Amino acid sequence: MKGLLSLFIVLFTANSWSQNVKEYDLYVSDTIVNYTGKKVNGIAINGSIPAPTLHFTEGDTAVIRVHNKMHHETSIHWHGLLLPNEQDGVPYLTTAPIKGMSTHTYKFPIKQSGTYWYHSHTMLQEQNGMYGAFIIHKKEEVPMPEYTMLLSDWTDANPHEIERSLHKANDWYAIKKGATQNYAEAIGKGHFKTKLTNEWKRMHAMDVSDVYYERFFVNGKTEDQAPQFKPGEKVRVRVINGSASTYFWINYAGGKIDVVASDGMDVQPVPVDRFIVGVSETYDIIVTIPEKGNAFELVATAEDRTGQASLWLGSGLKQLQQPLPKLKYFEGMKMMNDMMTVGGNMKDMGMNMSLQQMDMNAVMYPEITGKEQPKKSTAMPEMSKHDHGQDSNTNPDIVTLHYAMLKSPVKTNLPDGPVRTLHFELTGNMNRYVWTLNNKTISESDKVMIKKGENIRIVITNNSMMRHPMHLHGHFFRILNGQGDYAPLKNVLDIMPMETDTIEFHASEEYGDWYFHCHILYHMMAGMGRIFTYENSPPNPQLPDPKKALKMVYNDDRRYYFSAEVGLESNGSDGEMRLENTRNFFDVEWRLGLDKKSGYETEAHFGRYLDKNQYLSVYTGFDFRYHNSLERSKNLFGQMSTQDQRAVACIGIIYQLPWLVNADMRLDHEGKARLQFTRKDIPVTERLRLWGSWNTDFEYSVGSRYILTKYWSLSAHYDSDMGLGGGLVLTY
Repeated sequence: MKGLLSLFIVLFTANSWSQNVKEYDLYVSDTIVNYTGKKVNGIAINGSIPAPTLHFTEGDTAVIRVHNKMHHETSIHWHGLLLPNEQDGVPYLTTAPIKGMSTHTYKFPIKQSGTYWYHSHTMLQEQNGMYGAFIIHKKEEVPMPEYTMLLSDWTDANPHEIERSLHKANDWYAIKKGATQNYAEAIGKGHFKTKLTNEWKRMHAMDVSDVYYERFFVNGKTEDQAPQFKPGEKVRVRVINGSASTYFWINYAGGKIDVVASDGMDVQPVPVDRFIVGVSETYDIIVTIPEKGNAFELVATAEDRTGQASLWLGSGLKQLQQPLPKLKYFEGMKMMNDMMTVGGNMKDMGMNMSLQQMDMNAVMYPEITGKEQPKKSTAMPEMSKHDHGQDSNTNPDIVTLHYAMLKSPVKTNLPDGPVRTLHFELTGNMNRYVWTLNNKTISESDKVMIKKGENIRIVITNNSMMRHPMHLHGHFFRILNGQGDYAPLKNVLDIMPMETDTIEFHASEEYGDWYFHCHILYHMMAGMGRIFTYENSPPNPQLPDPKKALKMVYNDDRRYYFSAEVGLESNGSDGEMRLENTRNFFDVEWRLGLDKKSGYETEAHFGRYLDKNQYLSVYTGFDFRYHNSLERSKNLFGQMSTQDQRAVACIGIIYQLPWLVNADMRLDHEGKARLQFTRKDIPVTERLRLWGSWNTDFEYSVGSRYILTKYWSLSAHYDSDMGLGGGLVLTY
C-alpha cells in the first residue's frame, strides 16, 4: 500500500544490524489508500496500514523520529518495551504529545528480545490504522524461517461515531452480525424462558464483541501470501493482535501449532490445535509446512465469527482450514443467566474460574459441543480434509491453549522485597458503556503509589460480562498459574467474565507514571484503568505543567456523548435529546400534538447515576404542559391531576426494575406525585421493536418501530393524548 503523499521509511544504512545505534524515520499522515486501492479516512505511518515493521537486535539503541504531517496531535506507545518512562509514549502522562506539523524523537536502549508492536495512544487513532510491528532479535540467535502476522480490525465508519453509539446502547451492530437474540428467535430455538430470565436479570442480548467490523486484516490485507516456505520447513510466525477490540481464534490447516513465546517472553513449547489471542497480545508459534507442495492456511477468525483473515504458508494448491461456525448465543445466554444475580453481579466463582481454563463461552462453540455442523462458505471452494486426522471442527478433543499451560523455561521468581497486595474488581455497565476498576474510572481514582524495590501482587476479579485484556506499561508480570518458580512472564492478561486471576510484578523502575488499563480501545477510553506512580519521582521535563497534563489524561473518560430520538408522525412529534457521561445526564423530552386538543408537553432534567450498576439515578428539572380539556380528574394517589395544564419544578428518582422496566417516581413543587413505568426497545424480531409507557396520571402510550438503517425506522404508536399516528423515527 502506498500513501497519497508517497512517503517512505528511511532506514539509515550507515548503521548495520551489528552496530549499536539503529535509526528510523516515521511519517504520520491522515490520508491513506486501503488494500483495495480506495481512498479512505484513516491515520497511517508512511502511508500504509499497517505501519512499517521495525527490526532491532538486543543491545541496540533505538533512535526513532516521528514526523507528524497532520494538523492534530498524535503519539506512539512502544507496547511491551522496557524503556525510560518519558519514552513510553502516553501523551500527557509520560510523554509530550506530538503536535501537528512537528517532529518528536524517541531514543531508548533495547534491553530485551521478542515480538512487540507500537501504536498511537491518542484518542481513537489506533482504530484508524496507526500501528506496526516491533521485532527484536536475540544476539547471535540461530536463524530460522520466520514471518510476522499482524492482525487488526477495520471499520468503514468513523470510530468517534462508533464510540458515541456504544454509549447509547444502539444494537445496530448486533443487527449487522445477526446476533440480536430477539424473542422470535428465542421461541424458534426453544429458548423463550432463557430470554425472559435474561431480561428478568436486567441484561440485554449477549455480546461477544462490541463493534461490527467490515473487514479483518493480516498485515493490512484480508489475505497475505508467504510462498517462500518449502515443504517440511518449520516456520516461526510472530502473531500480533493489533486490533482495537477484536479477539482472534488462530487455527492452522497444516497440523499442530507449537506455542513458544507470549508477549515477547519465551515459554516451553506447547503443542495445541488452536488458541485465542487477546487484544494487544502477541504469540510466537512454530508451524510445519507439510511435505506435500501446497499452501496451508493459518487463519485468524474474529471471536464473534463475523469474519476472518488468512495467511497462506507455502505455495501450490490452497488447503483451507474449516471455517468456524456461527456462535450459539442462547446457550451462552443461558449460562450467563445462571452466573448472574438479579442484582447485576456475577456469582463469585473464586479461583475455580481462572486463567481461561473454564471458558464460560465454550457452550457457544458448535465445534466443541458437536451440536451443530458448520456450513461451507459460499466464497470458498470445497474444504479439504487434513492428513493429521479428524477435521478439527468436529473433534471434541481438540487442544485449546489456556494460560495454565504456559511455563517459562527459566525461573521467574521476584527478587526479595516487601509484598503489597491490591484487589481490582473489573466493573462496568454494558448498556451505558461505562467501564471501571472498583467502580471508578481513571479520572475518579487516585494514582496508585508504589516504591522501587517492592513486589506488587494484584488479584483481579472480572465482575462484568465482557473479556478484558489488562496491559501493564513498562513492566512484565508473573501469572500465578500453578507453574511455581516457572510462572510465565507477560504484559497482557486476558481476564474472562467471572474469572479471578493473580499477577505480580517487581517495582523495578526508578521513577514515573505507568499505565495499567484494558486494551480494548473503547473500554480504555471509557476509563478502565489505573496509573501506577513511583514515589518521589522527579518532574518530567516533557510535561512542564503536570497538573494541566493530568487533566488532559482525565478528560478521556469525562467526555459527554449526545444522543437523540425524534419521532415525526401523523399525530405529531415526540422525542428526547440527551447528553451524558459516566455519572451525569441532561435530557429534554417533548410531546407535540397537531392541535390544542392534543396539546404539548416538555420536560427537562439534570440527573446523576448513584450505584455501581447504574440502575438507580436521581434528577431535578421542570415540566411544562398544556392540553385543552375542561375535564378535571384525580390521579391514582387521589390528588387532583395536572395533566391538562402545569408548569412545575420537580425532583425524582429512577430505578430500573427487572425486565428492563424503568420506574420513575417524582414530586413537583406543588406536592403532586407521579409514578411512571416505561419499557423501551422490546426486540420482537431482529428489526421490529415494541415499547410502552404508563403513569399514575392515567397517561399511556404504546408503539412499535421497524429498523431500516442505523438512524431511521418506520414507526407507529398510540398516545392517550395525541391518538394514533405513524411515520418515521430518527435515532441518533
